[in-house]
Amino acid sequence: MPGDAVGGGGTARRALILVENLSVPFDRRVWQECTTLREAGWTVDVICPRGEKRDTEPETEIDGIRIHRYPLRAATGGPSGYLREYGSALWHTLRLARKVGPVDVVHACNPPDLLFLPALWLKRRGARFVFDQHDLVPELYLSRFGRGEDLLYRAVCALERRTYRAADVVIATNESYRDTALRRGGRRPEDVFVVRSAPDVHRFQPVPPEPELKRGKPHLLCYLGVMGPQDGVDYALRSLARLRDELGRSDWHAVFVGAGDTFDAMVELSRALGLAEQVQFTGRIPDADLVRYLSTADVCLSPDPRNPLNDVSTMNKVLEYMVMGRPIVSFDLREARVSAGDAAVYAPANDEAEFAALVALLLDDPERRARMGKTGRERIEGRLSWRNSQQSLLAAYEAACGDRAPARTGGPAWARRRGRR
Repeated sequence: MPGDAVGGGGTARRALILVENLSVPFDRRVWQECTTLREAGWTVDVICPRGEKRDTEPETEIDGIRIHRYPLRAATGGPSGYLREYGSALWHTLRLARKVGPVDVVHACNPPDLLFLPALWLKRRGARFVFDQHDLVPELYLSRFGRGEDLLYRAVCALERRTYRAADVVIATNESYRDTALRRGGRRPEDVFVVRSAPDVHRFQPVPPEPELKRGKPHLLCYLGVMGPQDGVDYALRSLARLRDELGRSDWHAVFVGAGDTFDAMVELSRALGLAEQVQFTGRIPDADLVRYLSTADVCLSPDPRNPLNDVSTMNKVLEYMVMGRPIVSFDLREARVSAGDAAVYAPANDEAEFAALVALLLDDPERRARMGKTGRERIEGRLSWRNSQQSLLAAYEAACGDRAPARTGGPAWARRRGRR
């Protein structure tokens, strides 16, 4: 059956998952994929960077999944900084892959679209390559840096093409990404599987609201997520300033949960807009505190502006708001509508005045907020649930492996060829 990871001789198949963008298990999607494979009988190893405050051990085993981590300094200073970051990541990934030894599947999660290089090295040793496309890197480049289709843009397009070409199977996070793999990547429909991200319903369990989190105001607004150049926190802050100045609403407190490259700049922007007394930045916080804020929030904010990446990407924050039963204000993005449906209201793309007006509309309509929250939770528990994604993930692995026998174990392949263990 799909996902049966045990070969005819009783040997479990082995998967190696490569991640560069986040540590594991902090990367929730990757961790859900790891546990799904483990439950299906796979032996799973992960290679990823170390975290700064968590996931700091060089090597550990969690719930039967072996994690190998390497030190990595995030890029600073423009393109040269990214070259240093990615070069270091590739060197460490190859080093640790040699240590892990033979595997049946190498599963590479982008960004960047450079992990096809260690994947090709493992393919030459008998592995199949599953490309898990978390981001469309050409669109990410256009949206993050605003440099247009310059030489670096053409380079990231070329790397994406090489990755598509090298992969045996492609995993897409939504239908828009799948369409890109078919159209731009030239992949066959039967080789591209949609594995939607979905929040862990056990992690996100509502608790009783805590009015003190509202800092004496009637309403709490909440933003959860990364704070990077393309994530729209600046749009949210300017919308809140309009909510106060143009709509005369000061009956709210807002909390922004998360961190990222623009965190300090967003704190400074809130001060420049005169919002310091009404807007709180928490940075990253433990899950228990996150659940407290979301359980208390009256309205949640998804201010990602329309750009080439955001319009076709599934936002984790939207799904996490939905699983907590919170109503959402979003800009009108294609995949935001696919995910949230009637659990959100949609402002015209990048229209901060209308975004503010929709926040005010929901604050004044508790019955509508309750209906929207119920709709979101039902969508997460239904067709957007991780159960459906699990089936697609295991089908992708079955397509990659077919009837191949499990990889031999007993030490790295390169060591066995030299007679060493």
